[in-house]
Amino acid sequence: MSASIDIPGSKSITNRALVCAALARGESVIRSASDSDDTALMANGLNQLGVLVRKLDGSLVVAGTGGRLYAPKFPIPVGNAGTTLRFLLSLAGVAEGDVIFEAHQRMAERPINDLVEGLRSLGIHVDAAGIIPRYKVRGGSLHGGLVTLHGDKSSQFLSSLLMVSPYAAGDVEIRIEGKQTSLSYVDMTLDVMRHFGIEVQNSEYGRFVVRAGQRYRATEFSVEPDASGASYFLAAAAIAGGDVFVNGLRSASKQGDARFMPALGKMGCTVVEEAGGVKMRRGKELHGLDIDMNSMPDVVPTLAVVALFADGDTHIRNVAQLKYKESDRLQALATELRKLGAEVSLRDDGLDIHPVPLHGAQLDTYEDHRLAMSFSLIGLRVPGVKIENPECVKKSFPRFWDEFEKLGQKKPQNLHTPDPKL
Repeated sequence: MSASIDIPGSKSITNRALVCAALARGESVIRSASDSDDTALMANGLNQLGVLVRKLDGSLVVAGTGGRLYAPKFPIPVGNAGTTLRFLLSLAGVAEGDVIFEAHQRMAERPINDLVEGLRSLGIHVDAAGIIPRYKVRGGSLHGGLVTLHGDKSSQFLSSLLMVSPYAAGDVEIRIEGKQTSLSYVDMTLDVMRHFGIEVQNSEYGRFVVRAGQRYRATEFSVEPDASGASYFLAAAAIAGGDVFVNGLRSASKQGDARFMPALGKMGCTVVEEAGGVKMRRGKELHGLDIDMNSMPDVVPTLAVVALFADGDTHIRNVAQLKYKESDRLQALATELRKLGAEVSLRDDGLDIHPVPLHGAQLDTYEDHRLAMSFSLIGLRVPGVKIENPECVKKSFPRFWDEFEKLGQKKPQNLHTPDPKL
């Protein structure tokens, strides 16, 4: 197998850049932006808040308002986009008036209380309606002060508060209780904020201070290729042999998921950085490994699938936060991989995978894009693998199946269509 793959810009970086550009005064251009459904939801939310976001030649042009935002007449839809909801909740605290968000039912099961309490500490009134995924923010009174966050469930709460803190009336201090999870995403947030002109005091990830009076500067910003999206094609080379070249990817990326490349290197693959991208090639043997993936949680499903074809056990550790994603990814991986005959042990913070011969099966994706893309790789070696709702990949990688066909595979038939009311 030999293929050259094109991947979109990072969804995580794009959404952070959109928030910073929206708060800046003047026009910013975000180049190589993600074209995912989640980014479209973010752009729509900004438009409803009074920030014009438009597409132009593969870029997003953002007419920042300098922090003057307005409550829309109608609720802002956020679907099952955790990043979009969490970032926009804080942004709504800057707006004048009541802002209402409506979400997919799954969002009611995902953690949000820490962010809600954090916003209340800063003077923003938030109503989060229990089992009904509807949230109301009464903005216009972001006064600053001290916020305490638990660091174990999501780094998005911290990122969300950090990005709006420059527009508080006073300094904002955020203290983290326990160990902050997914530090690579915190670094990503700080890097994007710095690019737009904001400095944050970071005391060993336990205390953050944002001084009042700082303002974002409109600028041009280039988004890196999505390391999470690249992982599936790098993994394809590890599973099926041959080589895969991913255009534009760099091993020195600031994205935590770029650490997936050295992880595959430890399993027996060769990673070569060439002009214009990275090439992955499998060695003679693929070895299991023991790995802490807290800094790259989104590629856990990808690595779990690679581990099915390794020589020796793989132990994935320190990723308890995966219980709170689009699905409970740890439980979902254990359940679905066992359908193939795999031996998978579920732990509170990870998985143990013992390679055995596999057989075909129909796999539920739980409408989770990362599971759908990861499960597609199994069919490179195991016949008879079917995937439910393959269209859910649009959440982060709308062109995934077009790129997947470059591996000599066909797009799976859509075996399930989700309820359009969800």
